[in-house]
Amino acid sequence: MACGDAIGRAATETERVAMQIVAKTYLIYAAAALAEIVGCFAFWAWLRNGASVLWLVPGMVSLAAFAWLLAMVPSDFAGRAYAAYGGVYIAASLLWLWMAEGHRPDGWDMAGGALALVACGIILFAPRSA
Repeated sequence: MACGDAIGRAATETERVAMQIVAKTYLIYAAAALAEIVGCFAFWAWLRNGASVLWLVPGMVSLAAFAWLLAMVPSDFAGRAYAAYGGVYIAASLLWLWMAEGHRPDGWDMAGGALALVACGIILFAPRSA
């Protein structure tokens, strides 16, 4: 029984670590999406809304933070990390549309955002051969 308990604890510990990695990945993606959207919005505000050129300073800092955060994603390949991030960015952009711009996403927006998040999970967490 002791051997079986040890195996069960090892599996539980492995599952716990895996869940922590998943949670960390999504938190990094959420922070990266916010940083990218804020940075891009600063440029948008300057070019399209007539905001001061000084908006570009925090915009550039925010975009640098975005790049740094995306590099922190625990993925063996940058391309896979970037592809999966696209789904989170889509969903975060729809939240920005609603919360910052005051325009509620419609059902098609929500369906597309949900589909993008499912695709993100498939890209990141699908079982792969070694």
